[in-house]
Amino acid sequence: MFKCRAEGGRVPVGDDVFSVTTSSKYEVDYLGQSTKGDLNLKLDPLHSFGSGQATLEGPIEEVARTEAQAAENLIRELGIQGPFSAQHSPRGIFCSRTLNLRSISVIGYDMDYTLMHYNVMAWEGRAYDYCMENLKNMGFPVDGLSFDPELVIRGLMIDKETGNLVKADRFGYVQRAMHGTNMLSNKAVSEIYGRELTDLRNQSRWEFLNTFFSVSEAVAYAQMVDRLDDGSISADLGTLNYKGLYKAVAKALFRAHVEGQLKSEIMSKPELFVEPDPELPLALLDQKEAGKKLLLITNSDYHYTDKMMKHSFNKFLPNDMDWRDLFDMVIVSARKPEFFQMSHPLYEVVTGEGLMRPCFKAETGGLYSGGSAQMVESSLNVHGDEILYVGDHIYTDVSVSKVHLRWRTALICRELEEEYMALICSRGHREELIELINQKEVVGDLFNQLRLALQRRSKGRPAQTLAATNLADQELTETMQKLLIVMQRLDEKIGLMLESDGELFNKRWGFLSRAGLWDKSHLMRQIEKYADIYTSRVSNFLNYTPFMYFRSQEQSLAHDSPLPDAAMEN
Repeated sequence: MFKCRAEGGRVPVGDDVFSVTTSSKYEVDYLGQSTKGDLNLKLDPLHSFGSGQATLEGPIEEVARTEAQAAENLIRELGIQGPFSAQHSPRGIFCSRTLNLRSISVIGYDMDYTLMHYNVMAWEGRAYDYCMENLKNMGFPVDGLSFDPELVIRGLMIDKETGNLVKADRFGYVQRAMHGTNMLSNKAVSEIYGRELTDLRNQSRWEFLNTFFSVSEAVAYAQMVDRLDDGSISADLGTLNYKGLYKAVAKALFRAHVEGQLKSEIMSKPELFVEPDPELPLALLDQKEAGKKLLLITNSDYHYTDKMMKHSFNKFLPNDMDWRDLFDMVIVSARKPEFFQMSHPLYEVVTGEGLMRPCFKAETGGLYSGGSAQMVESSLNVHGDEILYVGDHIYTDVSVSKVHLRWRTALICRELEEEYMALICSRGHREELIELINQKEVVGDLFNQLRLALQRRSKGRPAQTLAATNLADQELTETMQKLLIVMQRLDEKIGLMLESDGELFNKRWGFLSRAGLWDKSHLMRQIEKYADIYTSRVSNFLNYTPFMYFRSQEQSLAHDSPLPDAAMEN
């Protein structure tokens, strides 16, 4: 590492040495990212540093290796964790589309399940309880039912026409399905969905489980499908089909939220429902001190937001800071996704009791209700890819802000931590499974060649070669019989192993990000399409610094496999 000395022996630091690329002087780098926020050397080009007169001349590859090693040694001596150690861990930040965090001027955050993580069993369990109480009051039979979050995972779809929950791959083909609370066989899945694709644009049929908030609704619906099928639901409720049943469950859960009993209970005892993250406020503090403007944009109302943020943040902030001190603007009751699509009246919250007055322009430091994303851009004089929005809802937070405003986006998915560890623990299982499938492919290819020889022989035509044509019938038949038995036994073992693949994450649905052994789930496709980066929790930014350049990985293609030597020679 080096120090460059100015006249008089003083070592220039900070602003004496560096300047920051401004929004009026930025360029675009070779990966298409803005250079705004990058540091530049103020001093004249330097040829030597320190007392050893070490130079930066020579082949840049060698210089880069040398200086990187020296810097890495210094970081290690200082006891600072580098980003590469966090990158390959359950708490890594994973990049779908290259993002230069230095060029981001504004970072907006959702609150629920983003800045604040709830205990799912506690929060969604109480939501489920209120939902069931409302269903009981409507006349539905709910006795004997209890909340079971293992029934569903994020990324499933409710098929309101059939009473099924399904998991689809990235193309929309259904890979697994559950009718009520009973998993369907592969044959049943093929019979029901073999000729159609899931289509989230058809909202009258499909409901996507975007977030943890969807868990209580999906569990309640699956259980009530069982009650509808076994005839337990009274005829007094009228003729109900699966779609009508979904409307009833959704209405019961909506009432639980709107009537306020659930949130009042949570506000009275937040320690029972919230899992505070001591590192999270510090991550936001780093971003703020790096010059980022921080926003809180939440659909929750002012009273709930203030109570929960105080509980989760204030005790971890330094110097008696309040959670409001972190944010340059707070917007409650935002009405996302409409917040990103259209304009609503803006109100300023002017008292601690939540009294509001109409407002026509938002100012830095303000607390507001309603408004729109366009208003935020105008007030802060920023647009599009200068803003990063962080949320847990793949549609309301990530997709809409990306599609309508071209904001950069980050998805928070707490389940990634559990899935990451489950994938590591499943590595041996999956390697064995892949080896069996490869064996089946080899045996199958050999069998198919003999089958073709038999087919040509039965039609009175020569086989592929003279030797194959002259092969004795008995040897041909016996060889095919043996291979067929081998394939059947391989299929039996592969089938059982495929069924158990992913059960360390969820016994019914397997891994969150995968559909089958090879393919990505529909949820993972949505994440890749709309989230520039994704991670398990906001505090993971603490390991990456506010200046991180996230670079997406090379995407593999089916024809990327190395060519055999013979093909290379040709």
